[in-house]
Amino acid sequence: MKTAVLFPGQGSQVVGMGKALAEQFSVARKVFEEMDAALGEKLSTIIFEGPQDVLTLTQNAQPAIMTTSIAALRVLEAEAGFKIADVVCVAGHSLGEYSALCAAGALSLTDTARLLRVRGQAMQAAVPAGRGAMAALLGVDYDVAAEIAKAAAQDEVCAVANDNAPGQVVVSGTKTAVERAMEIAKSKGAKRALMLDVSAPFHCPLMAPAAGIMSEALSVAKINAPCVPVVANVTAKMESDPATIRRLLVEQVTGMVRWRESIHYLKTQGVARVVEIGAGKVLSGLNKRIEPEMLTANFGQPSDLEAFTRVE
Repeated sequence: MKTAVLFPGQGSQVVGMGKALAEQFSVARKVFEEMDAALGEKLSTIIFEGPQDVLTLTQNAQPAIMTTSIAALRVLEAEAGFKIADVVCVAGHSLGEYSALCAAGALSLTDTARLLRVRGQAMQAAVPAGRGAMAALLGVDYDVAAEIAKAAAQDEVCAVANDNAPGQVVVSGTKTAVERAMEIAKSKGAKRALMLDVSAPFHCPLMAPAAGIMSEALSVAKINAPCVPVVANVTAKMESDPATIRRLLVEQVTGMVRWRESIHYLKTQGVARVVEIGAGKVLSGLNKRIEPEMLTANFGQPSDLEAFTRVE
């Protein structure tokens, strides 16, 4: 059965994620120790013990989520004989794309942690606090959401940031423009329009300063050809060329996360099953709405190990 591996993005963080894996498996513990060494601080303590508000800070959440995903992957490899090289491809939602690249050997764990710390800090600093916002428009699809964002902009910034699934699209931009989008969405038949509890307006043109910083950071990062292709958020298709990956990671900062298209693309490539590795089951839930016939599996806790069946 053709399988793809998926890695979650920001919002999946929770205090205690990965702790049981680190306590029970030395391969997982080593991943957290390597992250701490790369960052020069004990971020693992915040991951395991909190507080939640500190963990949720973008500069902490991004490397924390990635590390938890890679720790889970290492356990799956050691205990279940799972091999990334045997899957069709890997993919990740926003920062999860870095987890995917690390899993496929394109980036080292140390470089991934450092890049995500820079990315998180840059994205947080790109827009003054309170000026930007993001909102989920539920019950409308991408085409309608794009029209809503365009109408709401009015010389400000409002753009589709995440095309997550049918009926779940996120817009991002200046707070007043996003508020207008929420009102317009209601008149366009949206079931709900929810302001998201995020610290910055991700994946929109307001993130241009962060894209500049990431361009500089990525220019000196060593990127290898991944052992399996990575489905990029920006193109919604498989990529393997290091130079292309480097460019797309910069574009991803301001570009839309094309998740719905990415999952449809996996289906066209013969993928019949996806395995979400890391904290939570957000992507599995989205996948069931995008491609209901595609099988899903999750691994993020020791208790998942017994139920996990290796895909041949």
